[in-house]
Amino acid sequence: MYRDLTNGNILKTLLLFSLPMIAGNLLQQFYNIADTLIVGKFLGRDALAAVGSAYTLMTFLTSILLGLSMGAGALFAIYQGQGDRERLKAGIVHAFCLISLITLLLNTAVYLFIDPLMSFLRVPQEVYAPMREYLWVIFAGLAATFLYNFFSCLLRALGNSAVPLAFLTVSALLNIALDLLFVLQFSWGVGGAAAATVIAQYVSGLGILLFTLLRCKGLRPARRHLRWNGTILRDIGRLSVLTCVQQSVMNFGILMVQGLVNSFGPVVMAAFAAAVKIDSFAYMPVQDFGNAFSTFISQNYGAGKTKRIREGIRQAVRVSVCFCILISILVIAFAEKLMLLFVQPHETAMIEAGVHYLRMEGAFYWAIGCLFLFYGLYRAVNRPAMSVVLTAISLGMRVLLAYVLAVPLGVTGIWLAIPVGWLLADLAGLLFYRRHRTALLHGGTPPST
Repeated sequence: MYRDLTNGNILKTLLLFSLPMIAGNLLQQFYNIADTLIVGKFLGRDALAAVGSAYTLMTFLTSILLGLSMGAGALFAIYQGQGDRERLKAGIVHAFCLISLITLLLNTAVYLFIDPLMSFLRVPQEVYAPMREYLWVIFAGLAATFLYNFFSCLLRALGNSAVPLAFLTVSALLNIALDLLFVLQFSWGVGGAAAATVIAQYVSGLGILLFTLLRCKGLRPARRHLRWNGTILRDIGRLSVLTCVQQSVMNFGILMVQGLVNSFGPVVMAAFAAAVKIDSFAYMPVQDFGNAFSTFISQNYGAGKTKRIREGIRQAVRVSVCFCILISILVIAFAEKLMLLFVQPHETAMIEAGVHYLRMEGAFYWAIGCLFLFYGLYRAVNRPAMSVVLTAISLGMRVLLAYVLAVPLGVTGIWLAIPVGWLLADLAGLLFYRRHRTALLHGGTPPST
């Protein structure tokens, strides 16, 4: 089903379009959590620390591919809003070739530099071997990650958020089943958990590729669409590369914080691994709502519907903030019980560190919810550079304050730095929007002519 986001009730349209995206990424988080939960419960503290630290690195690497795909998707949505099928088909070909090449280079690089990457993360000796084993297997899934993200962003740009959900559902269930089989039945350890994830990723990646080729015949390019088009490639480069920078810079900040966390030893590493999974699961819906909001804005920007964009922004802010407040209350109230899902009750120091993190970050989910809306807005109105600026503000303060405050406050200083970064980025995004609102929302023309 392809949904036209330029007509109809705004709130209903946003919610119906975003719900499959939210459900899909919650499932994706769920099968990421499955690794952590099974490893933490059955393989112990060091294995949990290894998988958690590896997850942070993988999130950074996949954010590069996700950012490129999201940027291309924003351009596809603009073409869709303009009704320009010729540019859309040419854009699909150019974007696919560009991101495929980057995926190949990235995959080669991570295998060549796996040990320097682990040294950069300051991985403790007792965690080094299991983390390296996990990474060696999980890196094989980068190509599958590219396929799924590229074609899901394409389908969502055209208004179809249901099909990506279907493939992700199958993948999530398969991952959990294989996790249980490989880790508990075959005793393959952290390598088995990684293999389960990689197999599930290829099922979703290849599945959505075949669906698009076989069922979306209107998107198939003709020979004329294969010709080099410098204008379209520049449009893709501007949106994709800057969105990629925004996504990867955001996750690079998390990676640098991970390195600092690792210096506090396996207990804090393991607590952080579990708490971050809970954290991500809690605010993932507003991140996906921000991506759905971005597609809504892109289509209406392409169609030149400025009034509808303004009302969409107001509705989206209300929904995001209200949801975040509700989730904050739940996470703060049940922080200890959530940590016990991942660790044994006797690991009291680990539970205490995780609860401390969750209660500090949980109080500020509304701030990151608004930040996701700013990212989506500026990407949609062809201002991806502003998303990079906001990310740099959030990242810069997060990393700077984490390293400064960790000296007198320990891990409390690291946890405190994260919401401060969110708040400062929100303030910058709001001031820029208020100053340039009229120019930002004037759509209806192609990004390049």
